[in-house]
Parts: sequence; structure tokens; C-alpha cells
Amino acid sequence: MVRKVRVRFAPSPTGPLHMGGVRTALFNYLFAKRNNGKFILRIEDTDQTRYVQGAEDYIIESLKWCGIEIDEGIEEGGAYGPYRQSDRKEIYSEFAERLIESGNAYYAFDTPEELEAMRERLKEEKNSVQQYNPLTRKGMRNSLTLSEEETNKLLKEIPYVVRFKMPEDEEIIVEDIIRGTVKMHANQLDDKVLFKSDGMPTYHLANVVDDHLMKISHVIRGEEWLPSLPLHVMLYKAFGWEETQPEFAHLPLLLKPSGKGKLSKRDGDALGFPVFPLEWVDSKTGEISRGYREDGYFPEAFVNMLALLGWNPGTEEEILSFRDLVSSFDLKKVHKAGAKFDHEKAKWFNHKYLKTQSDEKLTRQYQNDLKERGIQVEDSYVIKVVGLIKERANFVSDFWEQSYFFFQAPTEYDPKVVKKRWKENTPEILQELKIKLEELETFNYHDIEKAVQDFLEGKEFGMGQVMNPFRLTLVGAGIGPGVMEVAELLGKEETLKRLQAGIDNIQRQ
Repeated sequence: MVRKVRVRFAPSPTGPLHMGGVRTALFNYLFAKRNNGKFILRIEDTDQTRYVQGAEDYIIESLKWCGIEIDEGIEEGGAYGPYRQSDRKEIYSEFAERLIESGNAYYAFDTPEELEAMRERLKEEKNSVQQYNPLTRKGMRNSLTLSEEETNKLLKEIPYVVRFKMPEDEEIIVEDIIRGTVKMHANQLDDKVLFKSDGMPTYHLANVVDDHLMKISHVIRGEEWLPSLPLHVMLYKAFGWEETQPEFAHLPLLLKPSGKGKLSKRDGDALGFPVFPLEWVDSKTGEISRGYREDGYFPEAFVNMLALLGWNPGTEEEILSFRDLVSSFDLKKVHKAGAKFDHEKAKWFNHKYLKTQSDEKLTRQYQNDLKERGIQVEDSYVIKVVGLIKERANFVSDFWEQSYFFFQAPTEYDPKVVKKRWKENTPEILQELKIKLEELETFNYHDIEKAVQDFLEGKEFGMGQVMNPFRLTLVGAGIGPGVMEVAELLGKEETLKRLQAGIDNIQRQ
């Protein structure tokens, strides 16, 4: 029987969601949709000491902004809830007891001081493995070394934890969809705590139990969880769940732009780019961390960029819609090596998506900026401006720099352009051009272009002699769309006014 695909994204609410976490969610989502499966959001908050207020809502809002739809979760519900681990805590003690009864786990009563003494002793003995494992547990205070009577007595008197009993001298072999065969020797692994003294399970127990109860078919998670894979596989075996054990796939790390080390917030701060999908405000310090949404990225561009970090469809195509990503996604095409993040390429993706947006939609966004600058202008005019300049921008926030001259006449003129383009006879030439333009009855691109062309040919002037200083008078610099397009949009009256003002003012510089 073919198993129904059910995947989960299971973040901890310990702060803002890193873009690496978003990529994990995205790959789970794409895999689920590609295989007609379900995408589940589960909040893993077993470590209450690290819980951060607002982080859970941030995670949910981030996924929604990216267009990642949740099939089962805290808000959506589902047949396998609750979907927040702290709401499931009564479940886990039963499974911890089941492991103890089967001999796959044990009670441990060691104090922090005793644990530290054990590590120091191993360090002095130059033992490369300094942990609670099949060898060291024989000399520690636990239910394997104590009598049943002593164990029962301590259970009532002092705090304890439940540890997994890792088998001795056993090689653990697991197949990973991305990594291939993963091997680990049990003697190199520690007896992880499964149940803490505060009555909460650790990540390892809760994770495996929840994945089993929620019928998760594939666990797709970051490379940092690869060391936990042998323990999780042994837990499935200890519970007798081998036949329903999910398949595993461990995604490559997101690397710094240099390619050396894992991408961090510090890298973003140093190089000027966000590492979080949405802006995050630290409730304790008030520190604001930038987000891709607030920086002006389109969610489609962010998702497209993220999908190609560590995966590609096997073609040269880079601009891929959500539908394209779903139809071509394959875990076997995910790379093993870390994916180097290029923040300039991220801007390129946004530029590509910006160009596909309607002028009307971009105008609505740009109008917010214009109003903040005290500029009141009709949408119909702004739509024309946007149509001329969007090819030159990466973000809507770039629009002002590319188009300010459409909303205000120059008050000064770029001295570098003046020095290079403004010659002794330029005022005379532009005065003659002004007369030619004044004669036009209709002031559209075609008529302006013809008038200028006739003027150039009639006077035998070179294009640069006329067009560069003409642009300078209209814009105040050597930037912007074509001069004819600028003049048409400004209109006849404003064009002539700026032309004359430029002739008069540049003379005085």
C-alpha cells in the first residue's frame, strides 16, 4: 500500500524565524503539494525556558506571507491535534514509561555536580568521548546501577530524568534521501535525556512520539539535526514502530556570502541584508531586526530565491512561480553541500518580479512614499511615471531616486554633468530648440522626437550636443528614461519652463 504523504514543519518559538527555517518549511510544503500530501505546522515548545512571547505568531505570519498554506495546525485544527507540544505534555510520560518497562530507557538521579565530575574524570583520562553513554553509565547513579528498592526510594525523594539506553557495540545504519547511507556507532553516542525533571519531554522524545501519532511520512529538516538521526531511529526501533518510521531528508546549511560558516543575523547586520522574513522587535531590548517584507521584497521573489538555495529543477531556468516549484520539486535534486547566500542575487530576483507587477499595483505602493514626502498627485500620472522607471528599480523604495524629477523641477544641476556636457554654445542651441518645441500643437513622444530630429538635421548638430544638455535642464542630472519620454510626461508648459530655467541658472554656476 502506498503511504500518504504527510510532512511537518516543527519550529521552536524561541525568537524570529530564520530564513533557513523558512526554507525548511518551503521544501516540506513543496514536497507535500508535489505528492498530493498534507503540510502540518507543529510548535515544539518543550523547552519553556527559551520560550519567547510573540514568536509563535511571528512564525505563522511569516508562513502566510510566503504563501505557504497550512493544512493542519494550531489555527487550522486537524484530526491529530493538539499541534502545540505544551498542550500535549500528558501524552509523553506514558511513552517514557513504556521505554523503561521495555528496558530501552532508565531513571537517572545524577546531580549537575556529579555529571561535571564525570566529564572532568574522562578529560583527565584523555578519553575522546566525555559523555553519559553505554560505558560511563555503569559508574553513575541510575536505575541500572541501583537496586529496585533504592530506585523507588529516590523516585519519591529527589529530581530525576529519564535517559535512553543506547545499545552497546552496535552500528546504526540509516538511509537518508539526500545524504544516502548514514552510519554511526552506538558507543560514540550518549544516552540522551528523554524526559526532564520538570515533567516535560525533551525534543527527542516529543519529536518521535508526535511524528508517529501524527502519521508523518517524511521528516525533512535541517542538516543540524543529522547527529540526532541515529537516536531517533533507535527510538522508533525501541517502540516497535519500524514499519511506520518516516523517511528522512536532511537539508544543506545556508552559508554566509563568503561560503565559510552558517548564515547568521550578524552577517546580515554587517553586510546590510535581512536574515528574517519579517521585521522582528525584541521585546526585552527593543532592538529591531530587518525583514524581507519590510525591506520591500515581494513574497514570490523571496520564495523563488529561497527555493534555489540548495536545490534546482535540473534546468537553467531561475524564475519559477509557486506552481512551477511544486511541479518540479524533487528531494533527490537537493544538494548535499551547503548553499552560499548571495544578497545581490536576492535583489536581482526582486527586480525580476517587480517588472512583472502591474503599474497600477506599484502605483498604490509608491503613492504611500509620495504622500509621506508631501506630494499629492493623481494616480493616472504616477502610473505613467512607474511605467517609465520600474525597469531600473529593484524595489519600490528605489522609485523616488529614479523619478523625483517628475514631481519637482531641478533647483540645482549636477556639476560633473555640467562640466562635461555644457559647452559655450549650449545656451544658444537650447534656445533654438525651445523655439522649435514651442511651435508644436500636440506634445507627444512622436511629435517631440520628430521636432528634435528635424532640428538636429537642419542645424547639423550631433545628438549628444543637444540631448545631453536638454536632459540636464529637465532632470538636473544625467539620469532617467529617454528625454522624449520625460518631456512628454512633464507636458509642454513644464518642459519649456524647465528648459528656460536651466539655460538661465546653469549660466550662473
